[in-house]
Amino acid sequence: MKLPEKIKNSKWFKITGNIYVLISTIFVIWMLFFDSNSLLNHLELKREINKLKKQKEHLESEIAKDKQTIKNLKNEEGLEKFAREKYYLKKENEEIYIIEYEDSLKTGTNE
Repeated sequence: MKLPEKIKNSKWFKITGNIYVLISTIFVIWMLFFDSNSLLNHLELKREINKLKKQKEHLESEIAKDKQTIKNLKNEEGLEKFAREKYYLKKENEEIYIIEYEDSLKTGTNE
């Protein structure tokens, strides 16, 4: 089957009919979508890297808070304050009143 003369002489047929252009096009499509190092994989990995960087920043801030807490617990006043606030410990002949506000209570609607 022969192609008509008009199609053979067209500019697009000469460009796309070239074997090097066809092979290069197939190669580019393969590298962009199907290869193990494809553009889609790179984008997915980049998103994961950004997610891990945010997680790292969060964990570093938590580490800084924990270091500050440890520093506060090394002295006697900080340790006593921590024990009173977290574990409701008290001295002899002392009463503790726990005040809870309505918005801080866990109910079925604001859990």
